[in-house]
Amino acid sequence: MISSTDEALVRDHTVYSCVMGSRAFGLATDDSDTDRRGVFLAPTPLFWRFDKPPAHIEGPADEQFSWELERFCELALRANPNVLECLHSPLVERIDPTGRELLALREAFLSRLAHRTFVRYAVGQRGRLEADVRRYGAPRWKHAMHLLRLLTSGRDLLRTGELTIEVGGAREDLLAVKRGEVPWAEVERRMTRLVAENDEAVSRSPLPAEPDRERVEAFLIRSRRASAGA
Repeated sequence: MISSTDEALVRDHTVYSCVMGSRAFGLATDDSDTDRRGVFLAPTPLFWRFDKPPAHIEGPADEQFSWELERFCELALRANPNVLECLHSPLVERIDPTGRELLALREAFLSRLAHRTFVRYAVGQRGRLEADVRRYGAPRWKHAMHLLRLLTSGRDLLRTGELTIEVGGAREDLLAVKRGEVPWAEVERRMTRLVAENDEAVSRSPLPAEPDRERVEAFLIRSRRASAGA
């Protein structure tokens, strides 16, 4: 149960919110949930107390999750796949001037660190799918679909320097995986190929080796000062 204080932070101090998940990826079907993700800027005076504001908040709506701005920037600088994708959602629901400045910084967060984080996350998820196959005889097909999508997105990011989360023409092939119409052996083959393509792409990627931490930190300081009225 979300506290009234946390609910007020999301309600009154959100700078950016969007829809993520299948609806943002172009993979929604009639039974798809609506996953909402957001960023709130906790008022600077709250950090002057012993009890600091939360780094993230779940709710108040179902399938809603928000990060405090500093935590969001930290994760994005580390190339966290879920956080980077939030910055590129085509379904923006709420944005203010601070949020627009955050979106204007999208390229500052991108770097070749994405190779490690996207592939590492995918390998971990693949291990869970393989465990499901051993235990139940089949993987969670929805998770298999999203793993393929993530690996494709990471590969294209490394190749082009741009992150695109909509699957476009790959929609039907991916939904066939979700429906269990593609044999697991073929899904495994595609995963292995995509990991190899990510490994190959990173060596020639136009992305910088590291994100522009200085530029992001300057934005965070400006936002904190503005919130403090300084």
